[in-house]
Amino acid sequence: MSTDNAMTMMSAAEFLLSAALAFMFWKKGLSRRFRAMGTYLAMRVVANPVLSLLLLGRSGRLVHTREFQIDCAQAYFFVFFAVYIASAILLYFICMEVFRNALTAMPGLQKLGVVIFRWAVLVSLIVTVSSVSFAHRGVLIISDISIPLMRSVSLLELCLLGFLCLSMNALRLSVRDMAFGIALGFGVMASNDFVTGTLISRYTSLTAPLQFVYQAIILLSLATWVIYCALPEPARKPVVVPVNSTIYRWNEIASALGHTGTQVAVQQPANSFFLTDVENVVEKVLSRNLKRRESES
Repeated sequence: MSTDNAMTMMSAAEFLLSAALAFMFWKKGLSRRFRAMGTYLAMRVVANPVLSLLLLGRSGRLVHTREFQIDCAQAYFFVFFAVYIASAILLYFICMEVFRNALTAMPGLQKLGVVIFRWAVLVSLIVTVSSVSFAHRGVLIISDISIPLMRSVSLLELCLLGFLCLSMNALRLSVRDMAFGIALGFGVMASNDFVTGTLISRYTSLTAPLQFVYQAIILLSLATWVIYCALPEPARKPVVVPVNSTIYRWNEIASALGHTGTQVAVQQPANSFFLTDVENVVEKVLSRNLKRRESES
C-alpha cells in the first residue's frame, strides 16, 4: 500500500470517528451540557471532507489542469486556517465548560476560578500577539497569528488536565467522568501538537513518517472520546468536607468576594452637653408649671 493511500484511509477513519462521536454526543444529550464541545464536533465533521476534497484537488487527482490546482490550493489555505482559528476559539470555551463542570460542587471556587481563568487567557493572548514575528506579508500573516494562538490554547488544555489530575480526589471527580474524558483527549492532542508538530515542521511532505504518528494520535484521541460516550457515566459523588477544612474555608471566602454585603446605617451619638441642657430646660418648665398650679389652687 502506498503512503498516499494510507494517509487517505487514515483521513477517512478520522471522518468516520468524528461523525460517530458527534452522533453519540448529541444522542446522549451531552451537547446541552457541553455546548462548545458539540459545536466543535459538528465543525469537525463538516470541515474534514471539505478539506480532503480540496487537498485532492490541489494534488491533481480530481482535475489535472494547473488553474484548478492553484484554485484548490488557495481555497484549502483559507478554509484550513478559518477552521484552525475557529477551533482555537472553541477550545477556549470548551476548557471553560470543563472547568465549570468539574467545580460544580464548589460554587465559590468556581466563580473565582473562572475570573482567574479569563484573566490568564487575556494575558496569554496579549503575549501571543506581541510575540508574533510577522515574517510574512499579505495573507500569509494569517499563519503567523493562528499558529501561536493555537499553541497558547494547547498550553491551556495541558494546564486544565494537570489541574483535574491533581484535584480529582478533592472534587470527587471520577476518571470515567465526561469532563475528565474531554480534558484527557484534548491534553493528548495538545501534547501531540507540541511534540510531533515541532518535528513535522522539518518536513515538507504530508506523507512523512511523523505525519502518520501525528494522525494516529488524533485517531486515538477520537477513539477515547467515543469510548467515554459509549460507556455509562457514573453519578457524581457529593463533596463532603469538614467545616474546618481548608478547601471549605477557601470556598466560603471565594463566595464572599464580590458581594458588597448589607449596608448598616450607624447613628452618631448626640452631644452629651446638649442633652444635659435640654433636660435642665424641661425640668425648669415642669417645675414652673407645677408652682403655678399650686398658686391657683
